[in-house]
Amino acid sequence: MYRRTGEFFGVNEALFSSALAAVVFSTLSAQPLTIVGVTGLISLFNFTIYDIIKIYDVSIYPQFMAWTGIWAAIFHWLVAVFNGCDYMRYVTDFSSESFGLYVGIIYIIKGVEELVNEFTTEGSAAGYLACLIAILYFGTVYALEKLGSSTLWRAGFRGILADYAYVFATVFWVGFSHIPGPLKDAHIMRVPIETAFHPTQPRNWLIDFWNLDVKWVFVAMPFGFLTMLLFYYDHNVSSITAQARQYPLQKPGGFHWDFFLLGCTTFVAGILGLPMPNGLVPQAPVHTDSLTVYKTSLKIIPTSEGEYTEIRRPIVSATHVVEQRLSHLLMGLALIGTMTGPLLVVLHTMPAAVFAGVFFVVGWGSIESNSILQKFVFLHAEKRFIQRDEPLLQVRRRKIWLYIILQFVDVAACVAISHTLAAIGFPVLIILLIPMRVVLVPRWFTQKELRILDDFTATNKMVLASLGGKPGLPGGSREEEWGLERRVSESKHGVPRQRAGSLHR
Repeated sequence: MYRRTGEFFGVNEALFSSALAAVVFSTLSAQPLTIVGVTGLISLFNFTIYDIIKIYDVSIYPQFMAWTGIWAAIFHWLVAVFNGCDYMRYVTDFSSESFGLYVGIIYIIKGVEELVNEFTTEGSAAGYLACLIAILYFGTVYALEKLGSSTLWRAGFRGILADYAYVFATVFWVGFSHIPGPLKDAHIMRVPIETAFHPTQPRNWLIDFWNLDVKWVFVAMPFGFLTMLLFYYDHNVSSITAQARQYPLQKPGGFHWDFFLLGCTTFVAGILGLPMPNGLVPQAPVHTDSLTVYKTSLKIIPTSEGEYTEIRRPIVSATHVVEQRLSHLLMGLALIGTMTGPLLVVLHTMPAAVFAGVFFVVGWGSIESNSILQKFVFLHAEKRFIQRDEPLLQVRRRKIWLYIILQFVDVAACVAISHTLAAIGFPVLIILLIPMRVVLVPRWFTQKELRILDDFTATNKMVLASLGGKPGLPGGSREEEWGLERRVSESKHGVPRQRAGSLHR
């Protein structure tokens, strides 16, 4: 975003925006478990607007973005006042899985772009070292998080390795890039920094949005509406995944109030020239997971053949969640601390390749755990090794192919336009998945097939309590008949842990 917006949005703006959102949502929101900050999608949105505006007059970009934020805030408030978030209870995994796959692909693309820029800017030696660091950073975090769900060593030690995987990997690979000799002499790119608590550009924090011509004020209106559409889906899905079924929450959320509050932070971010924050899809459920107390129990399955008469299988279950506001608030205060001079200098020691590695971890986590990929793998698996109780065996293979092709087509369309000026409209394609699932998909699949292939995204009772209650189930079906594939998996292995950007509902 720093490069693609003419260096308007820098590290200070990103830190300020994330700190603003963290402090506001940790103290005033109905559901403080949802982590709010600057996302990859709003970065894409910001530099796409920049590419459009520079065709006409690049000097108005700050004021135009301010008015985009103002209009977006107004649309947020209208949606919240008229209980528009209630419609999120009708969202199913058909659209949320497609969105998760799209987010994962975008993160990986952005990671590759960081490495390509290293070759372009600093040369081959720096480029190859950046690739080495990014790939090995990904491998380090991935391996440590996989250890967390293994049976190696004690559960407490495994938990430490998994919970602090990013910390261990970051410290090691940042230090690796500073080893004297050929490694340090490669001069790979570091995080660019500016003066503490000052904007990246020589300007005041408050944007003079009142100096923008009236015609551009109204041109910003549809951009503000598209921002609201993006946040409507992205933020609410983040909040839903942070309050997923496997988390035994005791306190209900407040989607309408939180969306109204998001409008307030959008307004402030707009007039201060900050990237507008919203719910972080990968980080929000991981935050809840880190506050969840798990118990690993032993499931013994007796067998009738062979020398050994039993199979031992670990089953993970969540006992309770430590629901509080302090952890989110401390994140915000830590971000404010990072804006100070000494910590900005520390931040400058980090190679950009580490962030490429983070993008790979988060992106692959969203792809690997995605049900679309799991269905794709099922279709290519050798039949004799498929468990007989696999729910997908009840659905014809061509119907499974049709189901995932519909999802692939929309994801491919979103990814394709994300590399053009039409990227400004990708929130529309994402939102269109909802009416497509409601209107078109039932014409091609029976209710039994959909109950196996699909499930409602919002299934936690605490979530439904703040979304107007359970949605009406089609065909007089019962709640326990939906999401059969997920239920069978949980009965065998227990609830899945949120690791490396994985999205489990």
